[in-house]
Amino acid sequence: MLGTSPLDLLALMADDKAFFKALGARLAALRKEAALSQRAVADQLGIAQQTLAHYEVGTARMPVSIMPAFAKLYRVDANELLGLPGATGRRGPTPLLQKQIERLYQLPKTQQKVVMQMLDGALAQANR
Repeated sequence: MLGTSPLDLLALMADDKAFFKALGARLAALRKEAALSQRAVADQLGIAQQTLAHYEVGTARMPVSIMPAFAKLYRVDANELLGLPGATGRRGPTPLLQKQIERLYQLPKTQQKVVMQMLDGALAQANR
């Protein structure tokens, strides 16, 4: 940035810091809304849990290439992640059952099997 004063550079750096802090807060809020742990999200994205933690508090800059994965995981438009005006937003709130199914996928296979057997039993009883 030739011709940029040190004060201008400091202002740009402050803007960047504020942007990544706000982005991180949006990511954390979306993760919590989806009832997912940092470990679960990090595993799905193929990153370290600690890296996700740094993204969420805004101390690390995430690569742009990971934004579509976050948008898909949280079922939001990438514009919403970026905090851009006019973002299309969500398709609507995630129903409780969908959230529970997503949490079920995070369980070990043996626990998933137990939950599925209980569900099958309850559904069989309800159909009588």
